[in-house]
Amino acid sequence: MLVTIYTLGCKVNTYESNVMMEQFQKLGYQYVKENADVAIINTCSVTNTASRKSVKMIHQAIRKNPNAVIVVCGCMSQVATEEIKNIEGVHIVLGNWGKSQIPSFVETYFRTKQQIVAVKELEEVPFECMQLENFNRTRAFIKIQDGCENFCSYCIIPYARGHVRSKSKEEIIQEANSLIQHGHHEIVLTGIHTGHYGSDLKDYHFSDLLYDLLKLDGLERLRISSIEMNEITDEVIALMKEYPVLVDHMHIPLQSGCDKILTLMNRKYQLKDFEQKLRDIRVVRPEISITTDVIVGFPTETEKDFEETIDTVKRFAFSKIHVFPYSRRKGTVADEMDGQIDERIKKERTKRLIAVSEELENNYRKQFLGRQVTVIPETYKDGMLIGHTGNYLLVKVPGSEALLHQTITVQLTEINGIYMMGKLLSPLHEDSCLC
Repeated sequence: MLVTIYTLGCKVNTYESNVMMEQFQKLGYQYVKENADVAIINTCSVTNTASRKSVKMIHQAIRKNPNAVIVVCGCMSQVATEEIKNIEGVHIVLGNWGKSQIPSFVETYFRTKQQIVAVKELEEVPFECMQLENFNRTRAFIKIQDGCENFCSYCIIPYARGHVRSKSKEEIIQEANSLIQHGHHEIVLTGIHTGHYGSDLKDYHFSDLLYDLLKLDGLERLRISSIEMNEITDEVIALMKEYPVLVDHMHIPLQSGCDKILTLMNRKYQLKDFEQKLRDIRVVRPEISITTDVIVGFPTETEKDFEETIDTVKRFAFSKIHVFPYSRRKGTVADEMDGQIDERIKKERTKRLIAVSEELENNYRKQFLGRQVTVIPETYKDGMLIGHTGNYLLVKVPGSEALLHQTITVQLTEINGIYMMGKLLSPLHEDSCLC
């Protein structure tokens, strides 16, 4: 039997799709790109654009796999169940619960030939445990929690993913040890609201989980996919000071550099709080790479507000900004707000902020020219090894395929587009920067 999976959206969806694929492979299924017996579409619905892309992908999957059992799951089918189940050719509809049981749903459909719609209310379900035995990459993800309760005014995710639900520490540690034993040097903790892990557990918090993982033998790097500013507690900062395994990179979403807009977004901080947190982090990690997300063109954002955002991100000295033009999403507070911004203005502001991001990124990268850094190559092409440092510099260096997924030492020599070029140093130098 043949299976294919189409994944849209975030790292959590990517993780869950890999879990699904492992489950089918254990049952003897083989992966193909099309003409499968089972085709799964793991949808996204974070914006109206994402929903349209999900619907388009469903129709493409039906065309490319005309004889397949079509399974649609994920955020869009969670919040738009009726629309999904009425698409001709869709056989199984799940939301964000039951992804670990998809093979069982498929077997049921093979027997009954009746459409299955099994979308649960997420307020009624616990964390759905999933584990990867081997992500087959240098960098392996562990989903540690699901759900979000922030209710930012622009975001549908609390409705698509439900309340915060945490994976047990025992299951996380077991999964981490398995990944390390399979040769993964780096583990990335991910979730819908990663730093809120443990809020539903008794006397066990995100910093406690970090501490337990940092003690594991064989783990070279521990990375947090994204964390909110107010979840970087004193305990987390203390771990950053003590454990170099916790990498020199954090992704902390800002979303706007203007207090007025932050309030309208229902973010839980003001700029002075964010700036102080950055100072606290940089006391223990002076050269840390801090990346962020910024939404431009949020309702009522004036040119003055946007210029304040530009001034803010420069002052905060981010090493990279992921820029998103505001996208209306039905069912959110922001969709009903007055003062919606013209798409042309959004596009122009997006372009300007991307230019600022490129400037900041180059400023950050320049300080590492001539340095010795450790790199874990993830790909090999045309005689070149490509991989990341701990602080997420993308490095390209001449080398052999035998060094793929091994820790190497590189001296950085120049910046070339998205890459930092370097020369391979051997053996590993003790004075290398653990960037």
